Amino acid sequence: MSNFKVSIKETSNDSIVKFELNQFITQHQSFEFNNIDEAKGSPLAQQLFYLPFVKKVYISGNFIAVERYSIVEWTDVQDEMAEQIEAYLNDNGIVMEESAAPKKVPVTVYAESTPNPAVIKFVANKKIVTALFEFTSIDEAKLSPLATELFHFPFVKSVFLDENYVSITKYDIAEWDGITLELREFIRSYIEDGKEVVLPEAVETLKKSTEHVDTHFDTLDDTSKEIINILEEYVKPAVASDGGNIQFISYDEETKNVSVLLQGACSGCPSSTYTLKSGIENMLKEMLPGKVAMVEAING
Repeated sequence: MSNFKVSIKETSNDSIVKFELNQFITQHQSFEFNNIDEAKGSPLAQQLFYLPFVKKVYISGNFIAVERYSIVEWTDVQDEMAEQIEAYLNDNGIVMEESAAPKKVPVTVYAESTPNPAVIKFVANKKIVTALFEFTSIDEAKLSPLATELFHFPFVKSVFLDENYVSITKYDIAEWDGITLELREFIRSYIEDGKEVVLPEAVETLKKSTEHVDTHFDTLDDTSKEIINILEEYVKPAVASDGGNIQFISYDEETKNVSVLLQGACSGCPSSTYTLKSGIENMLKEMLPGKVAMVEAING
């Protein structure tokens, strides 16, 4: 039995609601159906068209968007519909028949520099993962076919995946000028061909480790909890935009020292290690007066 979870997301069009899933149900392909006849290739869409208020169904990546006729309001039916979709998927219901032709959506990928000269962020025009992953070797990359393929390039040192981008850290043997186009085209083709970026069980495996982290959080002292909450709210969003991540490791109540782990573009960056360390240190000293003396930033 699968473990699909559905969450309801409003859109800018009040007649359309998105049912977002914690896993991908198509391999970066998009399908649009205007009626039950068009939906022959999708048993899931056909099920939805049995509901008299369903006008249009759009299936893509990790969501199903449904447009309604005005005979109902979404508030009256969306919860029940979300439950039906969840039950259908968890009962191994078929989303798309293998023969169904996808609506071809061109994939674009652009390269973006980061504060770390050893890291470039490759940003796609669509969501490629539903959770954050970091792999520092081909052995670690078993959960991600894309990361495994990238490690076959001799200059790839680590791979970081989040939302709609791939951050790649290179070894010094290569210069970005000589490899950026090759990597960008490889990633673009890989996504456009509908290949698996991470395995279906990857999110579940990650969730188990997250549950372990959550359990660990409950056992921490109050200052450690405060530090984690500050990092989550003020620091993580900023470093994520640069293709990196930061994790709390420990807090020593006696020495008032904090240890954090830098990942992705933040890891090993000569400027960001110092900038982040001093920035986080100043922020924690200011927000937790008398509780923090020093921050140690460890490269992942």
